[in-house]
Amino acid sequence: MGQQQLLLLVLATVIVGIATVVGIQAFSQNNVKSNADAMLNDAVRIASDAQAWAQKAQPFGGPADFADFTALTDLNQLGYQTDATGAYVTLNGACTLADGAGPVITCVNAELENEVTATIDNTVDNGLSDASITGEVVRLGEAAAQ
Repeated sequence: MGQQQLLLLVLATVIVGIATVVGIQAFSQNNVKSNADAMLNDAVRIASDAQAWAQKAQPFGGPADFADFTALTDLNQLGYQTDATGAYVTLNGACTLADGAGPVITCVNAELENEVTATIDNTVDNGLSDASITGEVVRLGEAAAQ
């Protein structure tokens, strides 16, 4: 082989190596971002189910008072199977219910270091409209920052 052919072979090998590394990094970043999106979807779905629960009559499993989110104490009331810690675990992460200005659903994926929340604001239409649910990505994993 001539010197020029060897140089082209080395150059092609380096380019393929760099392209492989860039592709792996892009896949990792996309994986972290798509997980955060999926967890946000889970959190907003749970918040929507909480709104539906708040509108049910008490004999059907709803609160004693219409739109009383304070009676919502765990995700089992919404029909979600929780573990011993009270978290609803999916392939995307673990979601928990907390109380704030309204119910706050927090979903966390410890492996990817993602965290999202969905909050129902009771001051907007008694917490019963689409506008009363806000969702946000609290923390996006380290892999996405690289």
